Amino acid sequence: MDTITPAPLANGWTPHSWRNCPIKQVPSYPDPAQLAAMEARLAKYPPLVFAGEARNLKAHLALASQGKAFVLQGGDCAESFGDFTANVIRDTFRVLLQMAVVLTFGGRMPVVKLGRMAGQFAKPRSSDTETIGDVTLPSYRGDIINGPEFTAEARIPDPARMEFGYFQSAGTLNLLRAFASGGYADLHQVHRWNLEFVENSPLAGRYRDLAARIDETLGFMAACGLTSAATPQIRETDFYTSHEALLLPYEEALTRVDSTTGEHYACSAHFLWIGDRTRQLDGAHVEFMRGIRNPIGMKVGPSMEEDDLLRIMDVLDPENEPGRLTLIARMGAGKVAEKLPPLLRAVKRAGRSPVWLCDAMHGNGITTAAKVKTRRFDDILAELKGFFAAHEAEGTIAGGAHMEMTGRNVTECVGGARGLSETDLGERYETFCDPRLNAEQSLELAFYLAEELKSRRATRFTA
Repeated sequence: MDTITPAPLANGWTPHSWRNCPIKQVPSYPDPAQLAAMEARLAKYPPLVFAGEARNLKAHLALASQGKAFVLQGGDCAESFGDFTANVIRDTFRVLLQMAVVLTFGGRMPVVKLGRMAGQFAKPRSSDTETIGDVTLPSYRGDIINGPEFTAEARIPDPARMEFGYFQSAGTLNLLRAFASGGYADLHQVHRWNLEFVENSPLAGRYRDLAARIDETLGFMAACGLTSAATPQIRETDFYTSHEALLLPYEEALTRVDSTTGEHYACSAHFLWIGDRTRQLDGAHVEFMRGIRNPIGMKVGPSMEEDDLLRIMDVLDPENEPGRLTLIARMGAGKVAEKLPPLLRAVKRAGRSPVWLCDAMHGNGITTAAKVKTRRFDDILAELKGFFAAHEAEGTIAGGAHMEMTGRNVTECVGGARGLSETDLGERYETFCDPRLNAEQSLELAFYLAEELKSRRATRFTA
């Protein structure tokens, strides 16, 4: 891609200008020379995604900012090198497709499918160290940095893990592209999976009507000649990847100059976001993200002040470009009604039009008496309801949902239609980091969101 002169860089930005800024959540590599060598090695590798794909995603996100599309972002809390199998990738992709079909029908609008996949390897931590018994070691920061095993050797940050992460991301992307374009994403196939879910769900009666109406719609389309064989849109789909841009040496090494525009794109994923712990206005992560031309996101937690949010938006999206910036609210069920509306009002008064997503996961973590991290399904649902209610009250647009979920039948979050309890957590508690919704719980939320979108669509038409 580096075949033309780069476009002029604004305000002194370069792919490495972040190195002159304060930085948080950075691993301490013991051998700087080894780190520099790995960065140079990665800088020669082909990009994982392409600038044109990122521009297409930005156009879809622009529609979401106008209420003409809905964003579904989901996937693992942190991907694991050990879970790199076709079945794991397929299962998460499948559930995201199932959710998207339900949301498309409920909202009568396109759904932008954005996976936390093919690069979500690094995790911010609340503490630099972890103590078990009388042993204290560096915290596990994700497989791209160190290992989850509680040993001194595993917890040493290793630059070679970045190369492993690159190749695993490439393999995941290859499979995702094959699934998206090779017939696996066919609407009829996805709907059959949803019918199976409905029939086996304790809430079958609640969902059966919606499933039947989707069935009727597909039958009508087929009668009109809109079949998988004749209509590529029915058998194929667009699917994009995303992750938190936490490990900046890796992100810089995979930044490339687009050969058609001369602009810089981070080519590790289509969409990158800044976490709630690394959104400092003068910090390294904001500095790096302001210069890349990908669509980008930023987590917005309950500590965010209105003026601070507007100042960061001025840096990250000075032109108020449609689809450029996504704000991912993660307030917690008990705070969303208080903390979100003032931010919505401030952004609206400033004439800004970001995409607003609801991350109903990260503000709702709890720890059981047995010291197991979990989340309550009812809290997740309550924050989603509060998010929609706040947007309705402020006259702003609820653009989508951001979830930590998996296609596997894990037992990490309590509640849902099957009523998982704390005693059930030990059956299949497999995450190394935060608890995820399982496939059934994810689909339950999709059916709720579909009803919410349908209700709000009806309100607009009758207003």
